[in-house]
Amino acid sequence: MSKTMDKSKIKAAVKRRKQQVYTPVDPDQQLGFIHHNVDCIGCRACEIACKDKNGLAPGPRFRRVSYIEGGDFPDVYAYKVNMSCNHCAQPACLPTCPTGAIFKRKQDGIVDIDSSLCIGCRRCEAACPYGAPQFDPSDNLVKKCNMCVDEIDAGRKPYCVMACMMRVLDIGPIDQLDSGNFDTTAIGPNEQPVKQVKNMADPKLTTPSIRFIAHSKGNVDNDNS
Repeated sequence: MSKTMDKSKIKAAVKRRKQQVYTPVDPDQQLGFIHHNVDCIGCRACEIACKDKNGLAPGPRFRRVSYIEGGDFPDVYAYKVNMSCNHCAQPACLPTCPTGAIFKRKQDGIVDIDSSLCIGCRRCEAACPYGAPQFDPSDNLVKKCNMCVDEIDAGRKPYCVMACMMRVLDIGPIDQLDSGNFDTTAIGPNEQPVKQVKNMADPKLTTPSIRFIAHSKGNVDNDNS
């Protein structure tokens, strides 16, 4: 590809970025993650599957399983919180990218990065309140979870979801997850998904597309409706 074509591609991407910043993409359908904090056993199969799928060297982790423990004997507790990119409705990373490498897909709301346009400035990494963008020193590019768009486009689910042996991680239309109309083993009978767990950045910042079945000790005492 010639330098002229490269410049043309960058200009087009910057124009697209400006349009998305000032007129946010309203997707036809917003896909999001659901994770059951209580039933997750913390095996990290989802982490390994993600690293394998994306060919990641030691260091960057698109999906992260956090172990939360606390309390005093005999009132002790432990649970897991599993997060990656939240494919936010108002992603903080998108407007910070100077080359337009970050974009939000119209058909499903997935936020992705065009690596051919990324210059590794790491502005998106600094802007994201959830630590989703990851700098890869092997090629000086920023990368993150794109919900395995190739799998989504083929009618399949992301590698992390397929690797979960307890079936407590899943994806679905966020409105159906909220209403309880989505058929998934990640939500048990009489369980209500919430938008936030303790120590998580305020969802009002970017409206992340993730829901949790929260442990009683991790449930945030506010309006999650």
